[in-house]
Amino acid sequence: MTAKLQVALDLIQGKRALQIAVEAVEGGADWIEAGTPLIKSEGMDIVRALKKRCPGKVIVADLKTMDVGALEAEMAAKSGADVVVVMGVSSDSTISEAVLAAARYGAKVMVDLMGVQDPVRRSREVAALGAAYVCVHLAVDDQMKGATAKSLASLIKKIPIGVAVAGGITAESAATLAVAGADVIIVGGAITKSADVAKATRAIKKAIRTRTAARSKDFKKHTKDELVEAFSKVSTPNICDAQHRQGHMKGIRRRNTKGARMVGKALTVQTLNGDWAKSVEAVDSAKPGDVIVIDAGGGETAVWGELATCSAMGKGVVGVVVDGAVRDVDEIDAMDFPCFSRHVSSDAGEPKGYGGIGIPITCGGLKVRTGDWIIGDANGVVVVPAEKAVEVANRALDVLERENRIREEIKRGSTLSKVLELKKWEKV
Repeated sequence: MTAKLQVALDLIQGKRALQIAVEAVEGGADWIEAGTPLIKSEGMDIVRALKKRCPGKVIVADLKTMDVGALEAEMAAKSGADVVVVMGVSSDSTISEAVLAAARYGAKVMVDLMGVQDPVRRSREVAALGAAYVCVHLAVDDQMKGATAKSLASLIKKIPIGVAVAGGITAESAATLAVAGADVIIVGGAITKSADVAKATRAIKKAIRTRTAARSKDFKKHTKDELVEAFSKVSTPNICDAQHRQGHMKGIRRRNTKGARMVGKALTVQTLNGDWAKSVEAVDSAKPGDVIVIDAGGGETAVWGELATCSAMGKGVVGVVVDGAVRDVDEIDAMDFPCFSRHVSSDAGEPKGYGGIGIPITCGGLKVRTGDWIIGDANGVVVVPAEKAVEVANRALDVLERENRIREEIKRGSTLSKVLELKKWEKV
């Protein structure tokens, strides 16, 4: 039997969710899910609306119930839900009460196994309690750190009841999970963030039906080159958003019009105002792809210029950031070399040699270590700690994809405030 495709609507705006649901149905979606954020935002009204707008489709209410199972299951089922989701870590009585209450209204219970230590054992237990399905679920936060839904395939054959699989699934991983025997494949962002939802839905339906993997990019543990590629696709605002509005260097500006895009790993330099010795010596230690990041104490006498740039380019350095001053910006601009600084000055000091190379520094108000990722564009410079690079790259790509969908909705004649329903969320 071909697996069913469930489209998860994990938005907070009801109107957007309904429009995406209609487009997903057009593309062939079998089940439509009112995701947990959507239900928390819109209540049971969104379940009623989905039932009305998607006739003939199975409506799933992802309540993630942890207690009062009967009350919540009844509430969702009476509103039109065909499947109600209860958490597997909740008590047996919560699950059994939800099963009994849902059954009175012709609905079924799916048990989400996220957070369960032994999914196979728990699936047997909830099957005995009357659950119709379990959901093997890879949490979003785990996806961002590099885990992929393909890793769930080995669990599917061990589970004795209907199995739904969720967690960053794309056209590629959907095929793998269909081959493994999943009964329901739950897809969220790969469809809901698409500019053409119907087209994206059709592509994943085809992958499930043919069990042939389409090329796509799961969130994953990027290599260094893949991290460069990922960070090159997103803007520094995307990265700031991905880091909860943090990571932006204060007061550091782009100093040339060319070569503004910069992605690389930091090689740090600490020096004094006007002392350019360590700045130049750092080039000798640099590796191809490095960004030289200089803490000159915010001084206004230059510690970097044209000749240092020539030297750096010869070593494959991809940019420089100076919490202090640079000079020769016209010449640096002509060389197409990314250059960011706090000040510009004609004056350069003397190479006295104070400071160090490769040590932790402060630049633009942020701590920077050698090996941290540095990304710069026309908006400024952001720092990504080395140990969080994979997660931040994935989250930044997620931010970009969500913005792409919003951009598409604006092009269709809406406005940003209407798409985001800002008035609804304003503080009174």
